[in-house]
Amino acid sequence: MDVSPSLPARRFPEPAAALRLIKPITWFPPMWAYVCGVISSGASPAGQWHLVLLGVLLAGPIVCGMSQAANDWCDRHVDAINEPDRPIPSGRIPGRWGLWIALAMSALSLFVGWQLGPWGFAATIAGVLAAWAYSAEPVRLKRSGWWGPGLVGLSYETLPWITGAAVLAAGAPRWEVLLVALLYGLGAHGIMTLNDFKALEGDRKMGVNSLPVTLGPCRAAQVACVVMAVPQALVIALLALWDRPAHAAGVAIVLLLQFWAMTIMFRDPKAKAPWYNGTGVLLYVSGMMVAAFALRGLA
Repeated sequence: MDVSPSLPARRFPEPAAALRLIKPITWFPPMWAYVCGVISSGASPAGQWHLVLLGVLLAGPIVCGMSQAANDWCDRHVDAINEPDRPIPSGRIPGRWGLWIALAMSALSLFVGWQLGPWGFAATIAGVLAAWAYSAEPVRLKRSGWWGPGLVGLSYETLPWITGAAVLAAGAPRWEVLLVALLYGLGAHGIMTLNDFKALEGDRKMGVNSLPVTLGPCRAAQVACVVMAVPQALVIALLALWDRPAHAAGVAIVLLLQFWAMTIMFRDPKAKAPWYNGTGVLLYVSGMMVAAFALRGLA
């Protein structure tokens, strides 16, 4: 006979669980990309620091936080299998509070984006739509191991990079900025694929066709690494073509260090993917900043 005491259901979210719901650790990539955009624009931030700060907050805690809340709400059934201790399946975010938080942050995103002018507002609309398209039915691009990570990579890296450049320059970024931002967003597809390893079992049961599910861990890790490496190799070639040899060498060094990290991950992709997401991704975004300073010199 079960004699364990039954705890009353919560009426309101637990504050710590609400913070976990919007996953502060995930805010870094879009915030970093926005700063890369600011630097690559070539425009002086003097007198515009409020736009820099507001854009960083919008890209990270607000839009990225909103996307995490939306994803956790739409993934609550998968998370009940993979990670039942998460805020929603554990009951620390009760009822439909997860949905309400995501919707409220969507509205906040649009309000803050409006303060960044037409470029910032348009980018915010695109970011909010992408977040819901990734997670929510009937679109739910997360079901695809190709479209889902691609959308997230572009939303986390390309979109905030272009936004930062456009907001500071008060106009369309130069084509070189657009091209490099696009390449790093495409490469981030591989990062998102490696992130899917942690949900492998639940995705398989719930019909989410991530690349680790459809290709298996080893093959998916190989594809992810190729997808990450090729755009960076193109960036190196472009920087050399644009007479930025020192910056090209800097990006080449971080790519070589990623190759070393990849060899370690290939020994046990399923177990080492989280390690690579900490080590390899840090190197990846370091190359982004090097490229941003190279682009600034072209302005």
